Amino acid sequence: MADGRMMAPSSGDSLLFLTDEQLRQGIEAMFFAYRGFTADPDRILADMAYGRAHHRAIHFINRAPGTTVNNLLNILGVTKQSLNRVLRTLIADGLVQSKVGRNDKRERHLFLTDAGRALEQELSDAQRARMRLAFRTAGPEAVAGFRTVLEAMMDPEMRQSFDRLRESAS
Repeated sequence: MADGRMMAPSSGDSLLFLTDEQLRQGIEAMFFAYRGFTADPDRILADMAYGRAHHRAIHFINRAPGTTVNNLLNILGVTKQSLNRVLRTLIADGLVQSKVGRNDKRERHLFLTDAGRALEQELSDAQRARMRLAFRTAGPEAVAGFRTVLEAMMDPEMRQSFDRLRESAS
């Protein structure tokens, strides 16, 4: 670690024996990577007085048009009060449309409007550009390893939500 970078273990077996310092460096790298990953959307959203909760709601409504408020609550892991505050703003600003369920009138199904889809596209384009560059720089083996690590870090119920989302997009 002479240059300040985390030393890569030479084999898969040595990954089992990471030191506390190497783990700390990984945690810090993840923190700063997340800041970079969210920086571009944060700048776009700041002009609209929106935050990351708005971004996450827009993202997952786009990924699963017609999703219910309850499903979105489960995916985002936020309180009903917090999500309702975000949804009220997005609906009032014409980015999200809420429709009463056909079978269950208590359900509300969420859809992005044209303006909502345009904003989602702008936010996602910024993040895709950053991910694309990082993945190209790291190479295919690192990308596969990165996905494996991310999936291994998910709690079981988060992993189920992630798998369901992936399956619905196939």
